[in-house]
Amino acid sequence: MNKKYHESETAVDDARIWIVSDGKAGDETQCIGVAEALGGRPHELRRVAPRAPWSWLMPWTGIDPRDAPDKPGSPIAPPFPDIAIASGRRAVAYLARIKRDSGGRTFTVFLKDPRIGTKAADLIWVAEHDRLRGDNVLVTASGPHRFSQARIEAARAAPLPDIAALAHPRVAVLVGGDSRTHRFLDLDVTRFVEGLERIADDGARLMITPSRRTPQPLLDALAPLATSPDHVAWSGEGENPLLQYLANADAIVATADSANMIGEALATGRPVHVFHPSGGHRKFNVFLEALTRIGAVHPFPGRLKTTTYEPIDSTPRIAQAIKWAYATHRAGIR
Repeated sequence: MNKKYHESETAVDDARIWIVSDGKAGDETQCIGVAEALGGRPHELRRVAPRAPWSWLMPWTGIDPRDAPDKPGSPIAPPFPDIAIASGRRAVAYLARIKRDSGGRTFTVFLKDPRIGTKAADLIWVAEHDRLRGDNVLVTASGPHRFSQARIEAARAAPLPDIAALAHPRVAVLVGGDSRTHRFLDLDVTRFVEGLERIADDGARLMITPSRRTPQPLLDALAPLATSPDHVAWSGEGENPLLQYLANADAIVATADSANMIGEALATGRPVHVFHPSGGHRKFNVFLEALTRIGAVHPFPGRLKTTTYEPIDSTPRIAQAIKWAYATHRAGIR
């Protein structure tokens, strides 16, 4: 084994890892996915909730003074970690404060564009559709997530009974909702559900999972499909079977309001059919156009594709970049 590679693996094995987040589910999930891919010791979650006016000015201001490391109840109280992984604009200042107050010993990682340049962290990850570039910036086609290839294969080998009972083709339906850039208007709800009904009439068996953002009119319109004996759906109670749905799908339908959902779907190697509600975002469209060119993404409604491709999974690459950079960092502070 390459000595440097071995040293990078060993360095992370005993590292204490913090995840710094303001609690936004999408950001936090990506951080957790990377921390899990690093292996070693379990990570610690440190959530921050700065007050106004500090929260209004972030990421261009410092932390809320009440959260200073020496204050009682501070979310970033020492002892400081070896590695801190953060995401979300409210976490930028907290990551910088950890770096400063640890005397530079904490290796800092930021996921997505921190908006204040490349000095925000020791290592920054961005997707290809973001413009930030630099010597410490890692760029990949898709984002990190928690669904490793090992977990996908395990779920594929042991499907839940209600999934195993479904005929093929099985289609995982990932339903998002309203966001800063997208809205499900009545016409969008109608178009989306009619598209699902069309592939169901052609023999597809649906595995439907909504999100916390899914608007009630869309849930109501999906209800006849969700309660049909020909399909399965998550009711919102208990653990979300998303991993099982993705692992055992022949194809995937996902709404275009969440890059995270698309990234999770791409890790399966199954064709992803993307539905665009009203609105949109230039950067996300660039991301999808690149995936369309390589045949991983297709429009929805449209003809159902079941051809496979090599899974697109950036999480291991991000984790390995952190391991190498952290090993170099640790050697430099000895």
